[in-house]
Amino acid sequence: MHGWSRSVAPPARSRALPERGAGILLHPTSLPGRFGVGDLGPAADAFLTWAADAGQSVWQMLPVGPTGPSHSPYVGLSVFAGNPLLVSPERLVEDGLLRGSAVARPPAFRPDHAEFDRAAAWKDAVLRASWDRFRTHGGPALREAFQAFRAAPEQAAWLDDFTLFMALRLHYAGRSWSSWEQGIRRREPEALRRARRALAGEVAYQTYLQFLFDRQWRGMKGEAERLGIRLFGDLPIYVAHDSADVWVRQDLFALDAEGRATAVAGVPPDYFSATGQRWGNPLYRWDRLEAEGYAWWIERVRANLGRCDLLRVDHFRGFAGYWEIPGRAETAIEGRWVDGPGVRLFDALRTALGDLPLVAEDLGHITPDVRELRKTLGIPGMRVLQFAFDGSPNNPHLPRRHEPDCAVYTGTHDNDTVRGWFDGLDDGTRRRALEETGGAPETIAWDMIRAAYRSVGFLAVVPLQDVLGLGGEARFNVPGVAEGNWTWRADAGALGPEGASRLASLVREAARGRSPADSPS
Repeated sequence: MHGWSRSVAPPARSRALPERGAGILLHPTSLPGRFGVGDLGPAADAFLTWAADAGQSVWQMLPVGPTGPSHSPYVGLSVFAGNPLLVSPERLVEDGLLRGSAVARPPAFRPDHAEFDRAAAWKDAVLRASWDRFRTHGGPALREAFQAFRAAPEQAAWLDDFTLFMALRLHYAGRSWSSWEQGIRRREPEALRRARRALAGEVAYQTYLQFLFDRQWRGMKGEAERLGIRLFGDLPIYVAHDSADVWVRQDLFALDAEGRATAVAGVPPDYFSATGQRWGNPLYRWDRLEAEGYAWWIERVRANLGRCDLLRVDHFRGFAGYWEIPGRAETAIEGRWVDGPGVRLFDALRTALGDLPLVAEDLGHITPDVRELRKTLGIPGMRVLQFAFDGSPNNPHLPRRHEPDCAVYTGTHDNDTVRGWFDGLDDGTRRRALEETGGAPETIAWDMIRAAYRSVGFLAVVPLQDVLGLGGEARFNVPGVAEGNWTWRADAGALGPEGASRLASLVREAARGRSPADSPS
């Protein structure tokens, strides 16, 4: 018996999803540029123009919230806020919020790798200079826009708490909130009032950063809409312990009186790991969330759908059943399966928000109850071609086994590039991959792209690294490895007309919805 009840009738796939399209997977930090990390400036617009020329209808990215010391998009400081590292200095110059000389000679950042720490230090100085200029020279239109942002109802659920959290985080030299002064840690009203008064200047600055992110994001999204491209965001199921989200709503998470996690997320031991994976995210108190009508989740999804047109739901299986690990345990071995909220959560989301343009990340340890939940909800799943060639005729990732209600990938952000993957295969898997794609070793990246495009799946998504034919040196993330991830960046000259033309031809051949002729001039 499952821990969730079934809807009366499974809904059809969301009408808000593309009928048949193609997209590029590229996190904004991987865009080229002069400032150490890709941002929402001219390079984002250039990428959108290139994608439109390539016949693409979707830009998929990872979570865009502010990140912690690891710089992982999946270990964020907030699931509501935007990452100030993505704010474009060039756009600030255009808005009169920076002098051109302030960004004329940035440090000599590596062009092919994101240098998060150096870029963050330099950009913070630039953004604080912008804040000073805004307060002394900001025009009426910008000031009105700032005040409107602060007062907007969509910010009410998170902005004041998040900006105080960030000011406190700076005050406590980056230490986790669970080590802060007891009154602040426990959010005692008088302690919070004193903190707001003492840190008012920093709170205002943090609010300004979120205003800038929102302003530039809206500008970028407007350009995407003009070009007919939908933004495909990412919604991780879990949040980081050291986040504003957990600090503000400690009652919704499995914590003790000192704020330490009593139960954490992960996955059980399997063929790949004898000890499983202990992710460390605090688990939800689903009973308390349900008692509130899942209001926190509704606001979270509402905020993310305000930013993106569709969302990938990470670790979808956790909504059917999740692996609960005792907080004291060092590995995942001691965990147990616990029923998730299932249909009840999604019914609440649909009642509040209407049709949900979601895609389920249903990879990994997928059991019948997970498949049943996804089908009941009418949410498309994911298929990854790199997982297809193990020799099993029933492998769901094989192109011939795909169904229309799936998004098809050559690889995800957790996979190696196609070239890097292919180079590491054993002879049997390599042979099967070539037979199934009809390809050759020297053209394997484009052979896999063609196979994804020809799939019956409603959406085909390709990491930009595969379009560029890059090898393992361009891999974005290695799961379970703490260092060296998330740093790949596209070369400034990489987005040329040849790749766009080749993709556009495949879009036409596979009838994936758009051709460059459909794009505005």
